[in-house]
Amino acid sequence: MKLDARDIEILRVLAREGRISKAALAERVGLSPTPAWERLRKLERAGLIEGYRAEINLRALGPSVTVFVAAELGDHTQASFRRFEAALGAHDEITACWALGGGFDYLMQIVTRDVDAYQRLMDALLDQRIGIARYFTYVVTKQVKGGGPPPLEILAGD
Repeated sequence: MKLDARDIEILRVLAREGRISKAALAERVGLSPTPAWERLRKLERAGLIEGYRAEINLRALGPSVTVFVAAELGDHTQASFRRFEAALGAHDEITACWALGGGFDYLMQIVTRDVDAYQRLMDALLDQRIGIARYFTYVVTKQVKGGGPPPLEILAGD
């Protein structure tokens, strides 16, 4: 799908303000409500908008720790990758996971109440025998930059 400047602006506004009203969105991107709504629906149908979420302030919710885990599997067969990936769905604490090219096979983002809860999760994953040969833990001590919107102009540019 070819995006024009208005489509990119709609995506940029929604990435920052998912709860914006349709009328306010139309005003922000310089369109009347009906054309703005039609463009929004087109972007949704094309799969460019996967959903709308709230950003939760974890500090206000209570104690938590975010941990990144670089994991390497012992066996690099398709079946091993599928088994590992399928097992992650059972653990809500694993909030994101990326398959990597290079030294490690996966990078997981884990959010738990504390380091003890994190270690219990890792022990459970190891007990499941899902193929983890070794893993390295990186505890987040401070968020320097949050998960902001992607650089849409760069990604959609020619």
